[in-house]
Amino acid sequence: MAPGLLDLVHLTTWAVCAVIKLPQLVAVLRAGSAWGLSLSSLLLELAGYLVFLRYQIYYSYPLETYLEYPIIIAQDVILIYCIMHFSGKARRALFYALIYWGSWYMLTLQKWIIDLAMNMCTFVSAASKLVQLQHLWQTKDSGQASALTWGMSVYTCAARIITTVMTTNDLAVLIRFIIMLILNIWVTATVLHYRKTKKTD
Repeated sequence: MAPGLLDLVHLTTWAVCAVIKLPQLVAVLRAGSAWGLSLSSLLLELAGYLVFLRYQIYYSYPLETYLEYPIIIAQDVILIYCIMHFSGKARRALFYALIYWGSWYMLTLQKWIIDLAMNMCTFVSAASKLVQLQHLWQTKDSGQASALTWGMSVYTCAARIITTVMTTNDLAVLIRFIIMLILNIWVTATVLHYRKTKKTD
């Protein structure tokens, strides 16, 4: 792949990630409700993002391969707080913040910890998608879940498969993105299915 094309993939990934959670945030704020969203799913997703970011930094991977993660993490934190607020659980936010902050520092105490965490990160991130799927299946209603946000996640995973192959060629990272791509497609399709079902009822 030409360097210009690789740069384009990086740039489009950053652009999409700069707004990836905004459709979801707007839907939640407009409705004043987090119906259709799983707080557990988002907490697991945040954990996966933090581990992945820490791993990339620890191994001094090129900044362009993970630049979007601080932006996604910030958006996730805001979304999680909104969901906690609308579900009456805002007081728990400080507790979760302390756990994530402590974990961020413990991850790099030993090399084996960050390596193990990265391998577990794929399972945690996959679990976050499966928890959201389970929530959708149980409620049979996509509620405020944004198909656009999930669709953008599909694009960023596909783009990161390309950039990983072209830059770091890290197998653990590549496997993570492939699994996330498949699960993001599944969640997007499920959100669209229940949205269509709701409109026809």
